[in-house]
Amino acid sequence: MFYLDQVVPWGRSFDEYAAMFSLADADMTGRILGCGDGPAGFNAEATRIGAKVMSFDPIYRCSKADIEARIAATYEKVITQTRQNQHEFVWEAITSVEELGRVRMAAMRTFLDDYPVGLIEGRYLNLELPSLPFPDGDFDLALCSHLLFLYSQQLDEGFHYASLLELCRVAKEVRVFPLLALGGALSPHLQGSVEMLRAAGYQVSIERVRYEFQRGACEMLRIQRDDG
Repeated sequence: MFYLDQVVPWGRSFDEYAAMFSLADADMTGRILGCGDGPAGFNAEATRIGAKVMSFDPIYRCSKADIEARIAATYEKVITQTRQNQHEFVWEAITSVEELGRVRMAAMRTFLDDYPVGLIEGRYLNLELPSLPFPDGDFDLALCSHLLFLYSQQLDEGFHYASLLELCRVAKEVRVFPLLALGGALSPHLQGSVEMLRAAGYQVSIERVRYEFQRGACEMLRIQRDDG
């Protein structure tokens, strides 16, 4: 079973974000918050096309060189785990472990090239859940990729509830992908989170997306304010 004992720096591209979160052109016109983006290429690529994206992650306290070293230290571990558990993944858009390595490194290189300028521009912030310094409704959309639910063993139910409520406080809409934990089972925190959010007055749906790499991970959680 694929397993990591802690959250690791591992980045995905703009195209992967667009597929994971069913992003339409209209979604890219407002203020977007990337939650735990790490070394993803999304912020850099979105900024190039004129989108307004702010990403936060505790790894952004580190220098470019330090993050590059952490990626290098993590890379072989992730690739080895993937190779040993290939049956847990869908090898279609990405056809091999070797191609996965190339695709992920390209996305992380895009991040690393953008990171120094992004820090100066305030697009990469050293923050972490479950407490954020933003005003209520400061963002139109918050995207949480491969953190909540994926790391269900490492991050407990209380952390999930507090983090989801905080994201809902600062953003008008929140999308979370994937809903499976490492190893491929549905997160044990999902059902309770849905019930908690609905009880708090939010509209919550689970929606199919056009992305599946981790086998079975093809749905996102969508949370919206109930203005009715």
